[in-house]
Amino acid sequence: MIALSLAEIAAVVGGQTHDIPDPSVQVTGPVVRDSREVVPGSLFAAFAGERVDGHDFATAVVEAGAVAVLASRPVGVPAIVVDDVQRALGALARHVVGRLGATLVALTGSAGKTSTKDLLAQVLRSKAPTVFTPGSLNNEIGLPLTALSATEETKFLVLEMGARGLGHIRHLTELTPPRIGLVLNVGTAHIGEFGGREQIAQTKGELVEALPEDGAAILNADDPLVRAMASRTKAKVILFGESAEADVRAENVRLTDSGQPSFRLHTPSGASDVTMRLYGEHHVSNALAAAAVAHELGMSAEEIATALSEAGTLSRWRMEVTERPDGVTIVNDAYNANPESMRAALRALVAMGRGRRTWAVLGKMAELGDEALAEHDAVGRLAVRLNVSKLVAVGDREASWLQLGAYNEGSWGEESVHVSDAQAAVHLLRSELRPGDVVLVKASRSVGLESVAQALLESGTEGEVAAR
Repeated sequence: MIALSLAEIAAVVGGQTHDIPDPSVQVTGPVVRDSREVVPGSLFAAFAGERVDGHDFATAVVEAGAVAVLASRPVGVPAIVVDDVQRALGALARHVVGRLGATLVALTGSAGKTSTKDLLAQVLRSKAPTVFTPGSLNNEIGLPLTALSATEETKFLVLEMGARGLGHIRHLTELTPPRIGLVLNVGTAHIGEFGGREQIAQTKGELVEALPEDGAAILNADDPLVRAMASRTKAKVILFGESAEADVRAENVRLTDSGQPSFRLHTPSGASDVTMRLYGEHHVSNALAAAAVAHELGMSAEEIATALSEAGTLSRWRMEVTERPDGVTIVNDAYNANPESMRAALRALVAMGRGRRTWAVLGKMAELGDEALAEHDAVGRLAVRLNVSKLVAVGDREASWLQLGAYNEGSWGEESVHVSDAQAAVHLLRSELRPGDVVLVKASRSVGLESVAQALLESGTEGEVAAR
């Protein structure tokens, strides 16, 4: 964070100082909420959760080097006491962002946010110092913490914005006002909470409504609901996609023998070839979105293509591809799942397989509301249509719908199976996998199927596991 004195911070957040001998002492390190992340010069934000109260760690964090605690009550060590820690954190982020010279880029969408954010961050940091959202910390707490990690040297601040209802993204843009807003797509993720795709589009479009007139809205030309958002902003509109009308587009898209996308990138300033290290054709759209932002920020087509070709996976459990010493390939995409990402992952699995046996170990997609049965059924059917060798549906009701969809599509033999839990899936796979097989593991975060991927990497092999 840019250096601020405790007195300045207290004034910004409307707090009272307690047990602070010298209010002129500066916070020079990051603002953190996890006591394990404290370093000398930090400000520790104490949140009271259901199981853990950050205030209980006040003494320990100050001993570890924190300058003070942002707290909702006096804690016996230097503290700035406020009525609402989360609101104070947001106010501090807004103040700091206003003093930064960085260009703030915000992105949202139903699917691919984190993968695109990671790509964009890698492209931009090849040009200048860039700070970006770690993992999926895209809510009212994670977003301010990311913004507060920027320093005077930061040139680009890339923030992922998530939402679970109308007004959520509008609130995030008030905390960290963007100059560039990127909307990837409008899908069915969280449709049970929103009520429909139109409501999702209304919410995602809050990002472009927040842009200044001298800003830029980066919109997906291939998604009609996103493209329609152009009417909701006075900012410049830049379209990306495979449409011939897109300003930034891909031509000659193909997959390598290992399932990695390759294409010709076209921008208004030129064209260049890209071959990605990531897996699956769905990353082409993510790459074009990142390229459109980078073009707006002055990068050439050659610079963008080089950075995209070198970019890897930064966030865990998102299409992590690891080959065991015995030749079995594990694709750990277990961080989260929705119908769009499930379909993309299945297609990536099949592309990677190409003559090898393919396994889709799938679990529940959460928060689909009344669409849950139809969407799980459809994914099960797609696995059969794509000729996935074997579907392993893991869990209770929703998993049974996956397996039923496969059965109704014609998977009547051993091509699909329903197991009760992750342990049962591991037992099955350990007994049936053979060298050369490719295994995809994917479900909503609450299912915890990453344990299946980890168990498969740790079991039945000798030597060191090589990740690629």
